[in-house]
Amino acid sequence: MNALEVHTDAGAVGGRRIDDDLTAWRGIPYAAPPVGPLRLRAPQPVEPWSGVRRAFHFGSPAPQGGGTDEDCLTLNVLAPGSASGSRPVMVFIHGGAYSGGSSSSSLYSGESLVRRGDIVYVSINYRLGSLGYLDFTQFSTPERPFDSNLGLRDQVAALEWVQRNIAEFGGDPDNVTVFGESAGANAVTTLMTTPAAKGLFARAIAESPPVASAYHPERAARWSREFLEIAGVPLADAATWLETADPADFVEAGTTLAHRGADEEPGTRAFAPVVDGFFLPTHPLDCFASGSGHPVPLIIGTNRHEGRVFPRFLNILPTDPTRIDKMFSHVDASVKERAIAAYPGYPGRRAAADLGGDVTFWEPSVLCAQGHTTIAPTYSYRYDFAPRLLRVLGLGATHATEMYAVFGLTGPWARLLTALGGRRGLRAVTDTVQSHWLHFARHGTPAPGWPRYSPERRETLIIDDTSRVENDPLGERRRAWLGYEHRR
Repeated sequence: MNALEVHTDAGAVGGRRIDDDLTAWRGIPYAAPPVGPLRLRAPQPVEPWSGVRRAFHFGSPAPQGGGTDEDCLTLNVLAPGSASGSRPVMVFIHGGAYSGGSSSSSLYSGESLVRRGDIVYVSINYRLGSLGYLDFTQFSTPERPFDSNLGLRDQVAALEWVQRNIAEFGGDPDNVTVFGESAGANAVTTLMTTPAAKGLFARAIAESPPVASAYHPERAARWSREFLEIAGVPLADAATWLETADPADFVEAGTTLAHRGADEEPGTRAFAPVVDGFFLPTHPLDCFASGSGHPVPLIIGTNRHEGRVFPRFLNILPTDPTRIDKMFSHVDASVKERAIAAYPGYPGRRAAADLGGDVTFWEPSVLCAQGHTTIAPTYSYRYDFAPRLLRVLGLGATHATEMYAVFGLTGPWARLLTALGGRRGLRAVTDTVQSHWLHFARHGTPAPGWPRYSPERRETLIIDDTSRVENDPLGERRRAWLGYEHRR
């Protein structure tokens, strides 16, 4: 067997060289295709194969707009040179509101991280939308059961695959960092409170996590009934339809459900983990509040203007006065008044977008950090860097822009982003972010100069072209949210 062929527990896979210094294995199945009788069921083991499976191409994304192949439970491995040694492992979970996205995105290639950090990089696909994040268990029959938390179970299965196999690719299964952005960061914080994920990773990085996005069974069951109503399916026929419907029908009805929910129940997202009482026994916010999550070191943070990109490109957050009024309808009026007063210029467009972004990402991240720091080292950041183009557009350091630094954006996209200036700043923040992320993955702490977070001082690294540490940044705004209860 040559250096590009690696044995996994299901069979051998053949990779290929990238630019002579990296080896990539793509589209490796970590679970059986969730099709036919396995649709809407917990992931099952892969059927072993003989010979060498060519792992040259990315697997299909989970069904979403533009693609409906349910055979999507694959992952990719990128390693320096040959599959030798025992390197730190970084497992990336992509975002996309649990309804879109794929590990095959060029932004997520991981090449810059692998070259700079001498790590093994893993990226995964998992089930999305109504096929991965709606709870249809109420429609189970003895002949056709359905399981809950399918996307979350997929992520656990992928991490189990890493534990069983990554040593063959030169990775250290005892030094795994799981990291993700947006919905992928929600996956990270949820995995930190999922019993089945205990011991599957040693550290965690959550970039802009909507930590509060997990819901109790009653709300989740209602959403699944609304989904079937949108699809025109009588509840009596639910089990048969769920088993036999075209995946495109799941995508279409799920898209309508998500758009409807953004207006009718702003601040919630139908595609999210379910606190089902067994696979996810407790709401993540409650776990973090009680210090009962997995005690792994954590980096967690958000971007300065998270919400500003959403009204223009993905209008799913409470970023306008109508939605914001509905979002506050279940809390005391004084909480609403205090929170809104913390956003000068409200109900102006930018202030409203900042409020919606903060309640979705920043405020629950603070709750997560202050709870988790009682059981494990926790490090807080805020990403402030925005090249002039993003400032001119009124976006600033908005949602997902830190990803350019994490993955080392180069080429045409980097030139476009810095067309009006900021190229030197982008290089500086890339160096800062990658230095900290990689040091954390190797040693369990960021690089020197970033202190641990504490509830007393709330030390936070402000990442910009010149980074600095601040204690309790926007403290008055943080206190303004005290007493706000997220819908569950």
